[in-house]
Amino acid sequence: MRSFNRLLAIFFMFIAALIAARIIYSGSIRYIFMSWNIFLGWIPYVLSCFFVDYINKAKWKQLILFFTWMLFFPNALYIVTDLIHLDESTNVPLWFDAILIFASSFVGLMMAFVSLRKLEFMLAGIFKKRTVNYLIPVFIFLGSFGVYLGRFQRWNSWDILHAPFSLALDIAGYIISPVDNIKTWAIIIILTALYSLLYFFIKVLPVAFADKK
Repeated sequence: MRSFNRLLAIFFMFIAALIAARIIYSGSIRYIFMSWNIFLGWIPYVLSCFFVDYINKAKWKQLILFFTWMLFFPNALYIVTDLIHLDESTNVPLWFDAILIFASSFVGLMMAFVSLRKLEFMLAGIFKKRTVNYLIPVFIFLGSFGVYLGRFQRWNSWDILHAPFSLALDIAGYIISPVDNIKTWAIIIILTALYSLLYFFIKVLPVAFADKK
């Protein structure tokens, strides 16, 4: 993990340099929100580093760690949706903003998927492999649901403490009336499919790199 953390730090510095260059060039701090989004995406990665240590801990401690991770997990996936900002008119070249957002999205996905992989290892010590294989897509679906709530409904992770009832009512509305919210579920399903394909694709990359044929 040291190699991954070093690359992660280099990526952070690269993105910070891009943001700084953009601020100097445009005279605007418009894209500084990217640094906050990356920080929020970094939280579930840090939490996942404790998964292995908590395998033999009390169940309530495991549950607290897991639910805290699940609460912040969508933030790492969420950064991909910042691509919508490329539609905004600015004095900065489009190619530069595309690189900035792509780099941020990439590092967000890497943190999300590594943390999810760590969760797999923890669950493997609790459940059978087949059960874990079924659970992972469920967590990706929940993460996608969280991305939708954040991007389209503008809910934040801390709203579960700040406005729990309003958040619960909003979520309940989608569940109770799925037909009336067909577009919502379509978006969530598409995001789930995208993130699942990317995750399982990345999981087989070591095998592909090792294949000499």
